[in-house]
Amino acid sequence: MPENTAPALRPRTAAGVHPGKPGSQSALRQRNQQRILSALATGGPQTQAELSRQTGLSSATVSNIVREMNGNRLVITEPTTSSGRRALSVRLNDTGAVAVGIDIGRRHVRVVLASLGYRILEEEAVPLPLGHCAEEGMDAAADLLAKLLGQAGVDRAAVLGAGVGIPGPIDRRTGTVVHGAILPEWVGINIREALAERLGTPVHVDNDANLGALAQVTWGPHRGTDNLVFVKVASGIGAGLVINGALFYGHLGITGEIGHATVSEHGVVCRCGNRGCLETVASTSVMIELLSRGAGEPIQTADIVDRAAARDPATLRIIDDAGLAVGRAAANVANTLNPEIIVLGGSLTGLGDTFLAPVRRGFIRHCVPLVGESTQVLMSSLGDRAEALGAAALVLGRHGALLG
Repeated sequence: MPENTAPALRPRTAAGVHPGKPGSQSALRQRNQQRILSALATGGPQTQAELSRQTGLSSATVSNIVREMNGNRLVITEPTTSSGRRALSVRLNDTGAVAVGIDIGRRHVRVVLASLGYRILEEEAVPLPLGHCAEEGMDAAADLLAKLLGQAGVDRAAVLGAGVGIPGPIDRRTGTVVHGAILPEWVGINIREALAERLGTPVHVDNDANLGALAQVTWGPHRGTDNLVFVKVASGIGAGLVINGALFYGHLGITGEIGHATVSEHGVVCRCGNRGCLETVASTSVMIELLSRGAGEPIQTADIVDRAAARDPATLRIIDDAGLAVGRAAANVANTLNPEIIVLGGSLTGLGDTFLAPVRRGFIRHCVPLVGESTQVLMSSLGDRAEALGAAALVLGRHGALLG
């Protein structure tokens, strides 16, 4: 197979879903229903006549779809008057329409279902094998979504869309993962199209650190913060940037790659081809490699947290070195952007102050004094849920569904 050729993907839909061909009557009906759901999410309660004007659908089509959605508890209808005439007002049922958030990592997939009122209805994570192929990861996400919809008693037609987070740079023009991803098996694959076919709903793909940042200003205690940086430390290290109240994507969408900032000019060669990148000294993969030397059994990320709690000297030294390096990289970002808050996330959040303290020391050491004094550096309260929650928020935001 040529180096830049993506592996062929087997067409597949989620368990129990048969959306039909793109031009079929059932597919057309589902698209029309999603248009009405989007109109209600954006514009609030409306009469059927207003929905017809806004969506461009005929009055008969709107009437039939609204009747069906009312039966499926997607909407609530109430008699009203419009221009002196009797009419039917239609509004979304908060527990009817849902957004899906999916976080696909190196070893896991997590799916959440969120209501229009930003309430989590169902949530679950399942493990994935290290080095899993894209098809395997997407199949697992589709199967888990089908399971959660069944548990919640939510019809698939009620799904507004799915946000998907991937640990790697995403070319926003094409929705494909580009070289440099933690999941090299996914490079070049159009996740947006492949997953939309499996899930039977529109899909929005983003970098996981971006979604972690979105989660902090949507679900976390920093809701409404205009300038925030989310730093995810895991197998890779990346940053999501909220600037002036919105995610910052730059020219192509490849931003926040602080894991590939040079922190040691004579360090080891990174997977990106450069030398001495932050990831070569501070990622969980490097920590695991160092702690596994001489160990009688394989070390996992959870073991780092357990060993730190037991005050193991080698573990504490590795965490301290990594924290100082992350703090230095965060300082460089802060000196450029001057955010209000920097939030640390990823699989090491369980370390708490053991990791946060050296990050803060490295941050203050390399920051412009006034920036260092005025910027909060905190641990995320959302833990390993942040990316999936941000993915759900991405869908809700696109539908203008901030009802809560």
